[in-house]
Amino acid sequence: MSFSDFQWRNIDLNLLVAFAYLYRYESVSSAAEKSCVSQSAMSHSLARLRRLFDDTLFERQGHKMVPTELAHVLAPTVNQILDSVTHDLLTTATFEPNQYQGVCRIGLTDYAEVIFAPLIYDAIRQQAPCAQVSFLNVNRSNYIALAEQEKLDVIIGSMPELHHSFHREYLYTERHVCVADPKMIDFKKGLSIAQFAKIEHALVSPDGQLTTQVDKTLQDIGLSRKVTVATRNFLTIQFLLKQRRLIAIVPQKMAEIACDSNELEYFSPPISVADFDISMLWFSRKERDDKSTWLRQLIKDAMASPLKAG
Repeated sequence: MSFSDFQWRNIDLNLLVAFAYLYRYESVSSAAEKSCVSQSAMSHSLARLRRLFDDTLFERQGHKMVPTELAHVLAPTVNQILDSVTHDLLTTATFEPNQYQGVCRIGLTDYAEVIFAPLIYDAIRQQAPCAQVSFLNVNRSNYIALAEQEKLDVIIGSMPELHHSFHREYLYTERHVCVADPKMIDFKKGLSIAQFAKIEHALVSPDGQLTTQVDKTLQDIGLSRKVTVATRNFLTIQFLLKQRRLIAIVPQKMAEIACDSNELEYFSPPISVADFDISMLWFSRKERDDKSTWLRQLIKDAMASPLKAG
C-alpha cells in the first residue's frame, strides 16, 4: 500500500497521545489531568481506541486501569511514533552538553547516593559545566511516583519490580557483608551462626520493616535474632555501630566507606545473604531523548571506573 492509498483520515494522532497517557498513569482521570483534557474527553478517546484496536486495552482493577496484553504489545510502537514526531519533526536543535544550562534530575536510593553521587556530579560538571544537578532520594516503593512528579531523567538503585513504563539496564551485582566495631565484638576468628544470632542487630530498612530474609533463614534452622534498631539511612548505621555491641548487614561498598571513616571492620556473614543487582532505570518514552541518552552513557562511564578498581 502506498502512502497516498492509506486512509489517513481514520487515524487521529491525539488517540495515540491518549493511549500513551493512559498507559503511563493507568487512570482515566490522571491521564486527562496530565494531558490537559476533560475526563469525559479522555473516556471518549479510550472508547475510540477500543473500537480501533477491537480490544478493551485497559481493564479496571481496583483503582487502576491495568493494560491488557495487547496494550503492552502496542505501547513500544506508540511511544516510538510519538518520539519520532517529537524528535524528527518538531525538534531542530541538537543537544550539546557543553552548552546545556538546565537541570539533570537523578533519582538515587540511599545506598547509591552515598556511593555514586560525587562521581556522577563530577562527570556531569566536566561535560556540562553550566548544568545543575539535583539528586533525589528514591526507593522501590516510591520511585514510580517520584519519577513523574520530579521529572527524573534517570534512577539508580536496586528495584526488583520494574514498572512497565520503564526501561532498565543492569550495572553490577553487590554483595552483603557484616559490619561491627572490633573493640566491642570479637569476630577475628569468625562467628558461628549461633553467636551471630545472639548479638543484637542494627538494620538498614528503606520501608521501616524490622525483619528481612535473614530472619527467615535463621528461622529455618531454628534460630532467631533480635533487631534492636532500624533506620532508612546508611550513614546513621555506621554511627550506631561505633562503640556498641551491634552488627549490621550492609552492602560491601557501603561497608568500605563506613570502615574507612569510623574504625569499623567488615566480614562475611556466617549465613547466606542474597546478593542484589544495581540497575539504571529511565522512562521508556525517554529512550531516544538526546539528553537522556547522553546522561545514561555518562553515568555508565562514571560508575565503571570505581567498579573495575573494586
